[in-house]
Amino acid sequence: MVDDNNKLALKSNDTEEWIDTVYTRPIGLLWARFFNSFDIHPNVVTILSLIIGVASSYFFLQDADTTTGLIYNIIGVLLLSWANIYDSTDGQMARMTGKKTRLGRILDGFAGDAWFFCIYVAIFLRLFHKPLFAIHGKSLLESISPVFETLHWGYGGLALVIFIGFVCHARQCGLSDYYRNIHMFFIKGKSGSELDSYQQQKALYDDARWKKQFIWKFFLFFYVRYTKSQENQTPNFQRLKQAIKEKYGDEIPSGLRNEFREYSLPLMKWANILTFNTRAIVLYISCVIDIPWIYLMFELIVLTALYFYMRYKHETICKQFTKWVNDGRW
Repeated sequence: MVDDNNKLALKSNDTEEWIDTVYTRPIGLLWARFFNSFDIHPNVVTILSLIIGVASSYFFLQDADTTTGLIYNIIGVLLLSWANIYDSTDGQMARMTGKKTRLGRILDGFAGDAWFFCIYVAIFLRLFHKPLFAIHGKSLLESISPVFETLHWGYGGLALVIFIGFVCHARQCGLSDYYRNIHMFFIKGKSGSELDSYQQQKALYDDARWKKQFIWKFFLFFYVRYTKSQENQTPNFQRLKQAIKEKYGDEIPSGLRNEFREYSLPLMKWANILTFNTRAIVLYISCVIDIPWIYLMFELIVLTALYFYMRYKHETICKQFTKWVNDGRW
């Protein structure tokens, strides 16, 4: 029974973070059993996750320089953590019951984006009237020049938050999710991954009708662009996928699968950092100590640098494998 539970709790040992294996997945599995006992659909849990995660943004809106404000931020931490557990729960429910739907996968990604969109808005509003890079009301830049004392985040902060949220965050999470699904595709095949293509999603979108399938077409509208962005960022992988399809069809040689896993596996730790846990921990700490701009700078500098490194390494691997496929290595 333990082995079966582990299979239900984990997508893949290669792509799981330590925090998820010891905390998020086990608790999510308990919730999955609870909801399954009432025959609740996984998509309902996804919607609950969306609501709880969005609600957390209200509590991150509050300054943490008072006892009340600190309590509010701790509530925000607990709510976002709860939403993330439900984000794990719905996937485990789908695997346990076989109730996997494309809408569920799209809705799952939309929920995570909605959490952070609202949280970015909350951070902007929280910083709006504060001096730039301030710690307990005093800007770190004041020692450089007195002029910095009068500079506040203001609407310039809004532009920065929009860039971080819609460019940096979106690309980081989208690409890391894509790389993890590529990895699972090579070790488990189509059935073990969620590697969707732009062309497939565009065809579904074109076939759907706004009047009869409004919700489905609404989510597909965003998902089509999401998959297109993933493919635009990975030209070398797209060439590798095409080369494999032309040479082997749907039967990828085991040697190719195993060797790609060996090269791809070291990158999974970076892909995981760019998903939820690491960024959430930095968000929690920065908001609780009342220096929320630290999270923005971490996102902008550290995670963006990691994104470019991971992309460069993965594209280099795919370029090499394309050459090997064309040379008949397997």
